Amino acid sequence: MNQHPRRWLILIVLCLSTMVLIIDNMALTVAVPALAADLGATAQDIQWILQSYMLVFAGLLLTAGSLSDRYGRRKVMVVGLVLFGAASLVATQAADSGQLIAARVAMGVGGSLIMPSTLSIMITVFSDAVERRKAMAAGAAFSMLGLVGGPVLGGVLVTSLGWEAVFWINVPVALVAVVAALALMPESKGPATKPDPLGAVLSVVGMSALVWTINELVRGVAWIPLVIAVVALAGFVVWELRTEHPMVPLKLFRDRDFAGGSLSLTLVQVGNGGLLLVLTQYMQFVLGYTPTQAGMAFIPMFVASMIFNGVGAGLGTKLGNRAAAVLGMIVMAAGFGLLTLSSADSAVVLVIAQVVLGAGGGLAMPSAIAALMGAIPVEQAGVGSALNSTIQQAGAALGVAILGSLATSSYTSAMPATAPEAARRSVAAAVADPSLAAVAREAYGAAMSSAFVGAAAGVLGAAVLALLLLRRRKVGAHAASSAQQLAPAGVAR
Repeated sequence: MNQHPRRWLILIVLCLSTMVLIIDNMALTVAVPALAADLGATAQDIQWILQSYMLVFAGLLLTAGSLSDRYGRRKVMVVGLVLFGAASLVATQAADSGQLIAARVAMGVGGSLIMPSTLSIMITVFSDAVERRKAMAAGAAFSMLGLVGGPVLGGVLVTSLGWEAVFWINVPVALVAVVAALALMPESKGPATKPDPLGAVLSVVGMSALVWTINELVRGVAWIPLVIAVVALAGFVVWELRTEHPMVPLKLFRDRDFAGGSLSLTLVQVGNGGLLLVLTQYMQFVLGYTPTQAGMAFIPMFVASMIFNGVGAGLGTKLGNRAAAVLGMIVMAAGFGLLTLSSADSAVVLVIAQVVLGAGGGLAMPSAIAALMGAIPVEQAGVGSALNSTIQQAGAALGVAILGSLATSSYTSAMPATAPEAARRSVAAAVADPSLAAVAREAYGAAMSSAFVGAAAGVLGAAVLALLLLRRRKVGAHAASSAQQLAPAGVAR
């Protein structure tokens, strides 16, 4: 089969497009304390500043993937990059939490258009199975570079230029990615199919309402969005299974590797999703780190993840996807367990826990994703990769909501009833009061431990699902079958 002559240059564009999303989210977590102080944001406002992006992003991914297959993957990606860059520019001018949340919503729309196109373009441009695996490994390395660089860059920018700088940085990166995509990248589409507007509406409404419901748990059960989520998602599943032209190939879940990989990744991302939100505030409000120090403190975790990503790929080849994924998830659960032991006097434990977490993620993620992606036909690459991204992003969004709500409620319960309401709701407000600072730090440390116990339980649940559902076959056999499946349509046009 013919290989695209500019495929490696195209890979750089795809990596750059993905990296702008990763750097933004990672840098923003470090900027949370600074923007909270400047905008007067409450703990709930902070959750919505982070959550609004994920809510829209997760809700629109499936629709965006379907649009990219239908109208052109490069076209949809470029539109997403333009929107993401423009919304980032608007975010720099936000004067209050509401304005920033609105800008984050627009960024979520742009991000949802970018993400499905990158992986689907990679699949179509790299038609050879061996080169495709190398390209995906390179993409993972770039992602890890963004994960490592995001907090560090965010810390430096916040310290020197203010929180607005974490949004300014998106603008030139998005601009370069747009120019490079138009100059280097071919257009590619899936086979023409009838649109599925009802499926699109149900998926957006259902996912958005679900994330909204979880985010509001700190205040109690939000019954209206909960009912909307249940009805819309149930309707979506029924409709997609019955319609002649479904937007999302739900029949993929009949494949054990796809079902096992997707469900286990969801639970893993629930743990990972709330990790940075909870840990960043712990570092700055309890340990007293500056934004730059907090960013630097994440380096051990991400370096360990980069190193063990290669180790995990090798283990997947030798032992099979199931063994490597289960082993990595058990190691991740141990890392979350170690985080519950961290205190202001045990910074070494914090470092060790992050290294263990990074190692576990590096071992687990390549094999789980390889199992999932091998079940997706290339003619549905856009919506298939969107389904993969939706699964992970929905898990991350739920993680921010669940762990954030758990940490907030645990913190509020641990604070004295006589403390001001603002101090009982926000550790940022409490540590600013010298009479409450010590008790607030102790309360937030206990709240963090509660959140990470929940994260450990979720990751152990993911390990059980992977053990029960993933096939025992090794990656070599899996890759061969995937190559046969992908070969007929692996040409960009």
